[in-house]
Amino acid sequence: MKQIIQDLKKGDTILEEVPVPRIKSGCVLIQTTRTLVSLGTERMLVDFGKANFIQKARQQPDKVKMVLDKVKTDGLRPTIEAVFNKLGQPLPLGYCNVGRVVAVGKGVAEFSIGDRVASNGNHAEFVCVPKNLVAKIPDNVSDEEATFTVIGSIGLQGIRLLNPTFGETVVIVGLGLIGLVTAELLLANGCNVIGFDFDNEKIKIAKEKGITAINPAEGTDQVKFVESYTNGVGADGVVITASNKSNEIISQSARMCRKRGRVILVGVIGLDISRADFFEKEITFQVSCSYGPGRYDEDYEQKGQDYPIGFVRWTEKRNFEAVLNAISRKTINVQPLITDRIPLPEYQKIYGNIGDSKSIATILEYSSGGQIVSSIEINQKSFDGKKGVIGIIGAGNFTSSTMMPNLKKVGADLKYIASSGGLSSTIMAKKYGIVKSTTNYQEMLEDVNVDLVFITTQHNTHARMVTETANAGKSVFVEKPLALTNKELSDVIESYEKNNVNISVGFNRRFAPLATKMKKALGNDGTPVNIIATMNAGFVPKGVWVHDMQVGGGRIIGEACHYIDLCSYLADSKVTSVCMNAMGENPTEDTDNASVLLKYENGATAVINYFSNGSKSYSKERVEVYSQERTIVMDNWRKLKFYGFKGVRNTSRKQDKGHFNQFKKLIEQHKKGGEPIIPFDSIVNTTKASFAAIASLKEGKWISIE
Repeated sequence: MKQIIQDLKKGDTILEEVPVPRIKSGCVLIQTTRTLVSLGTERMLVDFGKANFIQKARQQPDKVKMVLDKVKTDGLRPTIEAVFNKLGQPLPLGYCNVGRVVAVGKGVAEFSIGDRVASNGNHAEFVCVPKNLVAKIPDNVSDEEATFTVIGSIGLQGIRLLNPTFGETVVIVGLGLIGLVTAELLLANGCNVIGFDFDNEKIKIAKEKGITAINPAEGTDQVKFVESYTNGVGADGVVITASNKSNEIISQSARMCRKRGRVILVGVIGLDISRADFFEKEITFQVSCSYGPGRYDEDYEQKGQDYPIGFVRWTEKRNFEAVLNAISRKTINVQPLITDRIPLPEYQKIYGNIGDSKSIATILEYSSGGQIVSSIEINQKSFDGKKGVIGIIGAGNFTSSTMMPNLKKVGADLKYIASSGGLSSTIMAKKYGIVKSTTNYQEMLEDVNVDLVFITTQHNTHARMVTETANAGKSVFVEKPLALTNKELSDVIESYEKNNVNISVGFNRRFAPLATKMKKALGNDGTPVNIIATMNAGFVPKGVWVHDMQVGGGRIIGEACHYIDLCSYLADSKVTSVCMNAMGENPTEDTDNASVLLKYENGATAVINYFSNGSKSYSKERVEVYSQERTIVMDNWRKLKFYGFKGVRNTSRKQDKGHFNQFKKLIEQHKKGGEPIIPFDSIVNTTKASFAAIASLKEGKWISIE
């Protein structure tokens, strides 16, 4: 299928060929008939892509600070690589999609195949959208009209926050697409509406709709006009739908208001607010969040958990439906806003000069003959008779930033890469010479040429996919963790014992050059050691999936397992019991501020401090090992200092967390045979130890590991 994307590094807007997205649970697969180009939002993205690196940095000062902190802790080269990798990930454009349902995911009862629907899907021939971001289109609303659903809901949410009453005067600053729809909705609500814009064509359309529209460029003082229009009272409210970096807009909006007026920001403007403008009149200011309640809520959007209508009357989906109902009843008329209709292949007619475009609403038209194709061939290469042919499931940030560059260095034979959406896997396939991009990972499990599968998906899919892959007779490398529950772990162990395959987990730290040097210096005499490992992991907002115990397993199971494995490697033993304490009076199982104590078979002990409340400018990882009146200190995989050792030199080097060595050893072992790079019983022990840490927190005692 075809999809419009923005290359953030080169600045090109591209019509890319990608596989059709995989239908997911709680979602519907939609074949697109029309999409609406939102010039304001999309122009910003295109302009950002075309900007040079200095201009990009100026637009994102908060990101620049993060980059500088990373340089201090990780070094210049890893930071540059991370920045370029981020810019190398293209951005799908568009969020106003209309089409017909062609497939329904598990758990979706309100949609059927053939339904006409509006959603926030991208500019693509097929889109997979969660059910709470999809609404049915009334029979008397055309596909063209329905493309205004999402735009209308953005304006409607701003109105709901403003909470206007019949007869009030409301000012709309910026009569672009969202501004014009917002103004018309306010008219339908019984309000007097004043609109300001510097484009005479938009002023003309607004006047035709009954809006009092003014072009300030013709000499009108906006504040004085509103004062005169309201007989000196001022506007009851102002809705800002403009996109402009100036701070003047927010100041003018406050000065337009009556005492205790309201200002709602829907657009993007400068926000250097003057206290006096708001203080003297007790003006209320609020920023509107996109389509309405539920936006950016993982439970609502991705898991389909609706808010009870008795407590949250208007969610984003119900806003979609309200806009469609308004179009159906002719309460608002969106047809006059359409200025261009362009077939999808001619997309450059709008994107080629989007910065100079005077279009208000451009409709992209899609052909009806698209086929559901889950795989596309990017490169041609034969793998017959080869060992170590790889298929990759997952094309997220770890795959693009860490795994792919290292697999390229070791000369890996890559046949497949799969992603649920198809875009990220296609981009990586092109960059790294992978033969096929797919949204159906089962294809690689059925391919006799593939004998090694890498899994880098979300944590809750790991155990299931490992079991599937092993049962297909293929060896597996899975990024940590191996499993989230004892039941999942049991299933993995059963598939491992039943099939003659290797299962490896991405515990890369033990393969880092500094880790192997530490191990060599400690020797192999079996003497127990004391280890203190600190992970200054950094803050991750609670809404992020890694905290969800059912999806990410929490950061102890999902991330701290790295250090359980590292400590076991340095101790040269297995964990026998675990105790975990966490910060706070009543810490929960998803804590990410905890200390984990480990006891080993050979008498070694380890303390893993996993903290998220430290400074990002401090080293992210630090390990101390104490043994026989000697001490080793490792700082952030860049520096290694030895105290009390004879004939061992301190080391300083560029940061290396062991990924390259791990992949190199894995592929060599797979092709030539030999012992697994990490013994499977050690992987199982580490996984059980991570589960025991959570159990210890719950039960308040040491937990023994079988």
